[in-house]
Amino acid sequence: MKIAVCAVQGAFAEHEKILQQLGVSYIELRQKADLNNDYDALILPGGESTVQGKLLKELDMFDIIKKQIQNGMPVLATCAGLILLAQNLSNDTHTYFQTLPVRVKRNAYGRQLGSFHTEGSFGPFEQVPMEFIRAPYIESVQENVEILSTIDEHIVAVRYHNQLGISFHPELCDDMRIHAYFIEIVQQTSTS
Repeated sequence: MKIAVCAVQGAFAEHEKILQQLGVSYIELRQKADLNNDYDALILPGGESTVQGKLLKELDMFDIIKKQIQNGMPVLATCAGLILLAQNLSNDTHTYFQTLPVRVKRNAYGRQLGSFHTEGSFGPFEQVPMEFIRAPYIESVQENVEILSTIDEHIVAVRYHNQLGISFHPELCDDMRIHAYFIEIVQQTSTS
């Protein structure tokens, strides 16, 4: 198994560190030629969604990645990555891949000062540490979107088929259960 980490901007190194600790090989996607490598899944990290979307288009990577996701490639998208996947943004006219049928509010908790740490349940797990940094949250989901986590009545994690969209930064915590959960999704996808 090999996971591609989008490395044009953002917290990609932190995801790579967790993959390394879990014994999963990875490659970085920095330019269009990197998309020619074989990989089984994709991570879209936190960072600046506007910058990431712009760079992916300028580097001619956007359409290929969108097609991979539409064709069922598993993707873990955290914070800015969630914004990239969202079908709609309630407070921004720009949208990106539009593969995840949810409506997301950008910077929902305010700017940098609105960042916080908490713990909550996530799918089958209890007491998962969650780091929110200028985080979005999911305002609404469409049919067949599984809600995995809510904090203060706001949806902060969902799964839709091959897509895992998360408002917070699991890569900034020592807890590796969310990445392990994603790897299980990848394994199930590759055997089905």
